[in-house]
Amino acid sequence: MNEIATLRPNLTPISAASAEPEALPHNIEAEQQLLGAILTNNDVFDRISSLVRPEHFFDPVHQRIFEISAARIQKNALASPVTLKAFMEDDPGLKELGGPAYLVRLAGAAISAFAARDYAQMIYDLAVRRELIGLGRDIAAQAASVTVESEPKDQIIEAEQRLYKLGEQGHAEKGFQSFLKAVTDAVNVANAAYQRDGGLAGISTGLVDLDKKLGGLHPSDLLILAGRPSMGKTSLATNIAFNIAKAYRRGRRHDGTDGAVEGGVVGFYSLEMSAEQLAARILSEASEVPSEQIRRGDMTEVEFRRFVEAAKSLEACPLYIDDTPALPISQVAARARRLKRTHGLDVLMVDYLQLLKGSSKENRVQEVSEITQGLKAIAKELNIPVIALSQLSRQVESREDKRPQLSDLRESGSIEQDADVVMFVYRDEYYKEREKPGDHELEKMAQWQSIMEQVHGKAEVIIGKQRHGPIGTVELSFEGRFTRFGNLVKPWQSGSESAY
Repeated sequence: MNEIATLRPNLTPISAASAEPEALPHNIEAEQQLLGAILTNNDVFDRISSLVRPEHFFDPVHQRIFEISAARIQKNALASPVTLKAFMEDDPGLKELGGPAYLVRLAGAAISAFAARDYAQMIYDLAVRRELIGLGRDIAAQAASVTVESEPKDQIIEAEQRLYKLGEQGHAEKGFQSFLKAVTDAVNVANAAYQRDGGLAGISTGLVDLDKKLGGLHPSDLLILAGRPSMGKTSLATNIAFNIAKAYRRGRRHDGTDGAVEGGVVGFYSLEMSAEQLAARILSEASEVPSEQIRRGDMTEVEFRRFVEAAKSLEACPLYIDDTPALPISQVAARARRLKRTHGLDVLMVDYLQLLKGSSKENRVQEVSEITQGLKAIAKELNIPVIALSQLSRQVESREDKRPQLSDLRESGSIEQDADVVMFVYRDEYYKEREKPGDHELEKMAQWQSIMEQVHGKAEVIIGKQRHGPIGTVELSFEGRFTRFGNLVKPWQSGSESAY
């Protein structure tokens, strides 16, 4: 150890901006030994390159040595004291340490390749600590600087974002991966689907036919659920959220991490309805008491008991509702990060995206574009599916066939562009009810009743876009009294099967 200690007798301050450079956590000897190991055996670099970058080294000279070594190794060229001498002969920092002879001394004091990963981890951990200290100083400095432009709540959001980013560093290897790793990941996903009886790779919505079409809800996907008013967008989103939260089971996943093995933790942004109204809808579905009766308190003793029992059984349901109106997209991201950190988060729902706010005040199309891009960014950053509800334009009503299309999405083409899946909720029953003929038109009335029998209690989810699967229509049952969507029993299926 004495020889290593003499490698760097006098440590110069890292930056003039830092008042107490020695107070920052660092380990010069670990940096020296790791660099020495790389210079004597270039294969060591491949084992630590995913963890350590040049900026993780405390000493600027070590940063430059690592950077040049990395550049040469990545070009399949040798990185050794001799080859690096040509690049660093005139480096003023290296001259202070004795010039190219310092590179030779580094190689001479190298650790074994076996310990390289541990040293790299130590260097990385110390770099994170220094970054935390710097972040704390920045927050303090910003808070002390009182200006009109700098709102405290904006500073909190920014600080939270930077902390979350720092916390997520080093968790995933970026860049290229071998085909073997990609194949292994694909097999693991297929295995997860196989373990669910050949069902899904993603999270189940609880609606069998929809799951078959989508393959479940996949991490990092943005799904848009659109429809005209009264089609049941919120009801369907609520049903899916409830199904996922109700099925939640925690355990060890196929990748070795702890988390949801069935269902998941659901975050629900309800910008249109209050949390209490949303809860009433879920309780109506769970207790099979019509929602209008719950609202009026018009329940029999049996129904009320069923209602209370349903409420008790749902107490532990991991469904979190935020009913703050007119949320900015930056706040949506910050609150989602906080929920993931504190309770976990597997699926995020937004009802609905036109009620969110962007930073662009002049152009509504740009604002909606910023919102959809922000939602897609949340899905990727938190690695969860995000389901956002959307309104449709009125041009649907002017067509004879009122089934929605991608062109009906309101205010921006970016909704279609940024989404991985676009679904439309459509209930023919809603429109047919409004076409009821007069009582004196007996023939038309008979025809109308026949059509109503065919469409009663049925809904369609039209998949207009899907990046990773087929488009098409999924038929569901719809019970308006309980605002509940369910699996539709087909004529060829046995009568004993449940419609839900």
